Amino acid sequence: MARGKLRIYLGAAPGVGKTYAMLSEAHRRIERGTDCVVAVVEHHHRPRTEVMLHGLEQVPRKELAYRDTVFTEMDVDAVLARRPQVALVDELAHTNIPGSRNAKRWQDVEELLEAGIDVVSTVNIQHLESLGDVVESITGIRQQETVPDEVVRRTDQIELVDMSPQALRRRMAHGNIYQPDKVDAALSNYFRPGNLTALRELALLWVADRVDAYLQQYRSEHQVSRIWGSRERIVVGLTGGPEGRTLIRRAARLAEKGAGGEVLAVYIARSDGLTSASPKELAVQRTLVEDLGGTFHHVIGDDIPEALLEFARGVNATQIVLGVSRRKGWQYVFGPGVGATVARDSGPDLDVHLITHDEAGKGRGLPVARGARLGRARIIWGWLIGVVGPVLLALLLTNVPAELGLANNVLLFLSLTVAAALLGGRWPALASAAFGSALLNWFFTPPVHTWTIADPRNIVAIAVFFAVAASVASVVDLAARRTEQAARLRAESEILSFLAGSVLRGETSLEALLERVRETFGMESVALLERENDVAPWTCAGRVGGAQPVERPDDADVDMPVGDHMALALSGRVLPASDRRVLAAFAAQAAVVLDRQRLQHEAEQARALAEGNRIRTALLAAVSHDLRTPLAGIKASVSSLRSDDISWSEEDQAELLAAIEEGADRLDHLVGNLLDMSRLQTGTLTPLIREVDLDEVVPMALGGIPDPESVVSLDIPETLPMVAVDKGLLERSVANVIENAVKYSPDGEPVAVTASVHADRVEVRVVDRGPGVPDEAKSRIFEPFQRHGDAPRGDGVGLGLAVARGFAEAMGGTLNAEDTPGGGLTMVLTLPAAPGQAPADADRPATATRS
Repeated sequence: MARGKLRIYLGAAPGVGKTYAMLSEAHRRIERGTDCVVAVVEHHHRPRTEVMLHGLEQVPRKELAYRDTVFTEMDVDAVLARRPQVALVDELAHTNIPGSRNAKRWQDVEELLEAGIDVVSTVNIQHLESLGDVVESITGIRQQETVPDEVVRRTDQIELVDMSPQALRRRMAHGNIYQPDKVDAALSNYFRPGNLTALRELALLWVADRVDAYLQQYRSEHQVSRIWGSRERIVVGLTGGPEGRTLIRRAARLAEKGAGGEVLAVYIARSDGLTSASPKELAVQRTLVEDLGGTFHHVIGDDIPEALLEFARGVNATQIVLGVSRRKGWQYVFGPGVGATVARDSGPDLDVHLITHDEAGKGRGLPVARGARLGRARIIWGWLIGVVGPVLLALLLTNVPAELGLANNVLLFLSLTVAAALLGGRWPALASAAFGSALLNWFFTPPVHTWTIADPRNIVAIAVFFAVAASVASVVDLAARRTEQAARLRAESEILSFLAGSVLRGETSLEALLERVRETFGMESVALLERENDVAPWTCAGRVGGAQPVERPDDADVDMPVGDHMALALSGRVLPASDRRVLAAFAAQAAVVLDRQRLQHEAEQARALAEGNRIRTALLAAVSHDLRTPLAGIKASVSSLRSDDISWSEEDQAELLAAIEEGADRLDHLVGNLLDMSRLQTGTLTPLIREVDLDEVVPMALGGIPDPESVVSLDIPETLPMVAVDKGLLERSVANVIENAVKYSPDGEPVAVTASVHADRVEVRVVDRGPGVPDEAKSRIFEPFQRHGDAPRGDGVGLGLAVARGFAEAMGGTLNAEDTPGGGLTMVLTLPAAPGQAPADADRPATATRS
């Protein structure tokens, strides 16, 4: 069965019209004859959205009871049984009520897609998991309901529902989004123009990146080599010289001129050592480009202009920034230079900027020190000088009236041989020596124009000439080969130094390492394959790039074994044998990174098991004493009441029954805390975040405290903004904190409970005048099964504060301990204010005060 397709309407903020657009699409599909149903739509009582539901089939929702309240959620089974072509599922990031089929609504959507049902859904940009910190820095509110980015990224179609901040605020003012009593608070808080503008830009950039990924995939699948200038992408060519910083800053300014501009700095290390790079300078330039928001890439290429253009076209760049050559004027006889070559071969779709700098024209070393692997142009020049040069020299000398003598002629021919050796290497030099010897014999040794030599001294001169020429050619060729090896080793050392540096910097991601391999060797895809034994099938531990994954090492263009059951597979081109040494280092590092990731995962599991063992040990200790104490009291009271030997008065019976009730309440409280701690430790706690008035919850938390009017003083202003919390969890958290304070507070000193608002957070402070807690113990009192000071045994198992902090953090809040001025301990519970709530004046008279 084919998997269904997912379409998402993405918005920057509530009220931009995502649900309306989704319902409009449903009406269009129904008009075309598509079987489309509404699985769940949250219209939030917006009249225009409710009207759009008319004429659409709605699958009845499933009712679930939670904390004495009935909620409705999408009925996945009913949708699967109905089996429509298209299902509308609103609010993809929604958290389902505990007891639902799945914890998150996007997990329900995955089931529908696996069943072959197409789904149309909605989500806001602030609900993407990776953007939580960014959205919190913009709005000051941490989103509790999130959806993994990968779920949205693998969507078949994403449509941005856009609206300007001014238009959205007008919709809000007209009452089209929130109820009239919440409009003013929303406009002055979450829906401020600055917040909406930032969220809108965030949504536009995220969608632009997604579109860019689609474009790269299409270009790869259709092998499009031409550049499509869909966005400004600027490649900076670095040589490792001091001018690199100037180029990077210039490229960053160019990128700022166009929205969404991107800077990619690339350093190309070639085997012939054309550039003399400083590792320290490259490290500085790498940090600079990353600080400016760009990326750094390290690539190997024998032909620097060709490698640079290939990289630029591979990343769909629109501009290349290069520095003016540092070579002196006379050095241009060896070629036009990288900048001129790139500008000539870039084509009409790639702009090249040559940037002047302070190092221009100051020189960069002798060309012979650079040479290692001879290029085609130098070999051609070597053959021309070695073969044509002697002929021209012989014609010139024969037409000179003055006789220079055989010795001078030999030196002139020897200079051509040396020039041929320097340019073309051994074979042009040997050819020049042989050809020059023949010309010397024919034209300049008597008898001329014959191959015989009359004077024996001339024979020695020609023989010495050939020997010297051959020796020079051999020495030059040996030097070139040694230089090539040294340059090759230097290039390898640069790559390995970057590899070691990435490890030292903590870049231990397997995907990042594989991407580095792909860029370094210019491959289309890289995959790390492994198997359990020699006959087991290969599985992919990690891969980057390429539309078609490599499933076996035999299918790859290059495979590098790592041990007996692991291999690094590369596709794109066949690498020379000289590159396999560096590739082996990458492969070994990839295996190490994979092992480290698995060891970290196992270490986390081991820590969880160790923590579980510690908690179980403490739980056994708690059961052996703390839980048996109330049980013993209950048992004694019941045994006394059932005794036939004693006739109890009504007062005595009432006292025994009260003792039974007190022991049962204490036992229920202890068991409740144990169960809550178990939920926190196993990660099964799912808060139901709703807007709640604090002055309604805190008084309810005093229900388990005897005579609360005399031991607790409440000061919770009704003017406080509503908080976004789970009402039940907040009540339990506040109750545990207050009960702990009452337990340690001296007689006659009531515990003070106050609340105030600070920016987008609401603080609840529980103040006692007890003995207090030292600074070094303030963190330990929140650990499970910890009790501080002389707390009497039987009063609890040391879970109250641990559960309270766990509940607070699950709701996006915090719980910390501070010293009370004058002695005692103050517990500060910080909670997030509900979105759109305006901060109230906490200094106004409190109408919910009780003392």
